[in-house]
Amino acid sequence: MDRIRTRATDETTVAAADARRRLLATLPLTERRHSLDGVSTAVLEGGDGPPIVLLHGPGGYAAHWLRVIPGLLRHRRVIAPDLPGHGASAAIDGPVEVDLVLDWLDALIDRTCPTPPTVVGHVLGGAIAARFAAVAGERLDRLVLVDALGLAPFRPAPEFGRALGEFAAGPTEETHDRLWRRCAFDLDALRRGLGERWDWMRAYDLDRARTPELGATQQGLMERFGLPAIPSEDLERISVPTALIWGRHDLATPLEVARVAAERYGWPLHVVEDAADDPGMERPDAFLAALRAALDDPGASPRT
Repeated sequence: MDRIRTRATDETTVAAADARRRLLATLPLTERRHSLDGVSTAVLEGGDGPPIVLLHGPGGYAAHWLRVIPGLLRHRRVIAPDLPGHGASAAIDGPVEVDLVLDWLDALIDRTCPTPPTVVGHVLGGAIAARFAAVAGERLDRLVLVDALGLAPFRPAPEFGRALGEFAAGPTEETHDRLWRRCAFDLDALRRGLGERWDWMRAYDLDRARTPELGATQQGLMERFGLPAIPSEDLERISVPTALIWGRHDLATPLEVARVAAERYGWPLHVVEDAADDPGMERPDAFLAALRAALDDPGASPRT
């Protein structure tokens, strides 16, 4: 029985490694490995121009930006890491502490960015980026928060919460797709747009969710960054030009949270129609247009 179980695990690992390889092969980037504040980190890098760092969401990895990376590479140097405990990056050895993760991001910028970068943070990556900007804003050129956690306590819509709980308790193709039906405004359209990349992405998503040694870091990141609200006095300390991009139909962090933050802190808000909490995946062209607007005009009036 143990030999059968081991063989099944090995086959799953091979399939997951192949899925990652296929996903990365579609991207004109080079994968490098850096030791960042003691965390062995997989980083995708490529392109020329001002640096832009892309921080993905919970349970994701750098290739989740696959639909917007080609557009960004036309004018930017793209740096897209797998967060600690995600993708091919190592887990954090010991408890996840806020300062440790912020030091990790500082080391990433120091290692990969010749000038202060724009940091684009999605969901969990947005909460990490916002906390970093509050204490080290001079290290950044711009900050863009995409459907970010941390602007309010995490209180998703009930249907989103149920789907998330089911996937966390039992990662299967069925629970994965049920969760994505809450993460996407139109999952069927998204799957058509991705084609076979959807199957590769799902296979790698499931493998990472089923890898026990990553779970503590992923949970720790959510507990430290994703679930609580960042204190308003910390957000008020963000002095770097900041903008918000939000999917209109986000069930995890509703648009009203972004509207309140835009009004309170003076951050322009760019809403992507026909998208839920991952507008870069669902509506890449609209997302890139919103990002261009955010970077070209960071002080404009909020757009709702």
